[in-house]
Amino acid sequence: MDSITVDRFDTGRFEAGRNRLASLAYRLLGSATDAEDAVQDAFLAWQAADRQQIEVPEAWLTKVVTNLCLDRLRSAQVRRERTVGAWLPEPLLGGDPILGPADTFEQRESVSLAVLTLMERLSPVERAVYVLREAFSYGHAEIAGILDINESASQQHLHRARRRITAVRPGGSEVDPASARRIVEEFLAAAVSGRTDRLVALLTDDATAISDGAGGQAEKLLRYDTPQRVAAVVRTGFRPTPAKHRLAGGTSALHYALLNGAPAILFVVGDQVIGSMTFDIADGKIASMCGIAAPTRLARLTEAWRQHGPDTPLIPRW
Repeated sequence: MDSITVDRFDTGRFEAGRNRLASLAYRLLGSATDAEDAVQDAFLAWQAADRQQIEVPEAWLTKVVTNLCLDRLRSAQVRRERTVGAWLPEPLLGGDPILGPADTFEQRESVSLAVLTLMERLSPVERAVYVLREAFSYGHAEIAGILDINESASQQHLHRARRRITAVRPGGSEVDPASARRIVEEFLAAAVSGRTDRLVALLTDDATAISDGAGGQAEKLLRYDTPQRVAAVVRTGFRPTPAKHRLAGGTSALHYALLNGAPAILFVVGDQVIGSMTFDIADGKIASMCGIAAPTRLARLTEAWRQHGPDTPLIPRW
C-alpha cells in the first residue's frame, strides 16, 4: 500500500475505536468536552507514531488516552478547579455514545453521576484502576502495563477505590425503568403540592442533595444532608415565581429523561435545557439528587435534546 492508503487505513482503525476511547476518557475526567480533547490529542500521537511498530493498537491507544487523562487530573489548574468545591460531572442524555459500554451493572454504575462524583475522592491512579477494571474489564496485568505499575499495586489501588466508593454508596440493585419513572412522577407531584411531608416520605432516612446553584453561579456546591432540609429546598425551588421565569428566559416545560442511566427531570425553555435534576433511587425511595444548571455543563445535553425530538412533558408550563 502507498503512504496515502496506509494513512487512511490507520485513520480508519483509530476512528473505529474513538467512541470506546471517549467513553474511557469521560469516566476518568467527568467531562465530555475534556474527554473529546484527550481523544483528539491521542489521535495526534497516533499519527505521529511509527504505527508499524505498534503490535496491538487498542492497547497502545488505551494507554495513551489513560495517561493523557491522568496528566490532566494531576495538573495544577484541574486540582484548583476541583478543590474549590464547585465541580460536578457533565450529565449526558441516555443514548449518547460516550456513555458506553453499558452491558453490565458495573459498567452502568461507573458512568452514573453519583459514582463519577464519588470518584473525586480517589487519587488519579486509583480512579484509573477503578475505571479500567470496573468499566472495561481489564485484568490487573493489563492495567499494570497501562499505568506502569506492578500487578500488586494495581490490586491495592482497586481495593482502596472500591472501599472509598462503597463506604458512601453500598452496592445495590438496579431499579426497573417503570418504577423509577413512577417515583420521579410522585416526587414531582409532591414538589409542586406545597407539602414537604409528602416529599420527606419519598426520601430515604439519609437522603442528600447537591446542586451547582441557580444558573450555576454558586462559588461552591450547595449541599443538603437531611430529608427535611432536602424537602424544604426542593419545595422552595419548585415554587414558580416571576423572578425565576425572568432568570430562565421564560416558562419551563418539565420533561422526564434518563441522564447517565439514571432517572431525571429536565427543565426546558424552547429547545434549551436550562437545568437538570438527576435521582439516585434505592429501596423504592430517593437516596440522593443532583441538580445542575451551569450552561457549560448542559451544552452537550441541550444539543442531544434538540435531536431527541419532542415528547409529552410532565408539566407543560412551570
